[in-house]
Amino acid sequence: MEKFQLTLLFKIIGIGSASGLVYHDEKLYLISDNSAFLYEYSIPTEKLNKIPLVENAQDNIAKKDKPDFEAITLKGNDLVLLGSGSTQNRNMICNYSIPTGKIQKNDIGSIYQIIKQKFSITDDELNIEGLFVDDNTIYFFQRGNGASGKNAIIFAKDTPTDQKFELVSFDLPKIKNVSATFTDAVLVNDTIYFLASAEDTTSTYLDGEVLGSIIGTIDLKTMTLTGSVQISATNKFEGLTLYKQSKNEIEFLLCEDTDSDVLESDIYKLVIRDKA
Repeated sequence: MEKFQLTLLFKIIGIGSASGLVYHDEKLYLISDNSAFLYEYSIPTEKLNKIPLVENAQDNIAKKDKPDFEAITLKGNDLVLLGSGSTQNRNMICNYSIPTGKIQKNDIGSIYQIIKQKFSITDDELNIEGLFVDDNTIYFFQRGNGASGKNAIIFAKDTPTDQKFELVSFDLPKIKNVSATFTDAVLVNDTIYFLASAEDTTSTYLDGEVLGSIIGTIDLKTMTLTGSVQISATNKFEGLTLYKQSKNEIEFLLCEDTDSDVLESDIYKLVIRDKA
């Protein structure tokens, strides 16, 4: 894969265990898997705005009760947020309109149930960690960190009458003999850039020792892995968003889930350059 440079860009105080982020119009929109807020951070002013997604929203929610927001993407002028589906109370989907601030909430449990039944994914194996929407097709990134290791992209036309899901499994590189599994993804032209982390656990619920993270690429049209490189031996990166792009390099912003209650999050910049 191309040469890369990873640097710590800045720290945001007020959000912990960041699990996803979107860069849009000089702002970062972040989610935390411990929280029921959407966080809006203005990069020029360094100000953080907390947007409650439920009544009596909290920054740190008990593990058994949390909605476990793990995926966020921009669809038009709306942000779409997803719970991981790894337990019954983690089936929330939220639409947040950036221009109006309007929030719509629904339960995506019936869709998750279709996915589980069609692809023989048990209740404790489903773990959606990323998504994006392209040409009315929705792509879910299933993190295969459960016992069966089902690491996959699951996709279907995003229409009420056509939800014929397809699944493509991926065997990703290992770190210290543990397979890396999807933690987020974005689409740039026809290339999927994804993050994956290796964690020494066979549970979608319990955390394990973090062994490192990789970034990789998948061809959207052929659904084949085209490259990957390990970018850290210690960080569990769970959020990826496009920041800047030029002819010879591409820049992403990353966030890290520290599995901690501490309300601060480091934001990293990852620059990938052409080999030439």
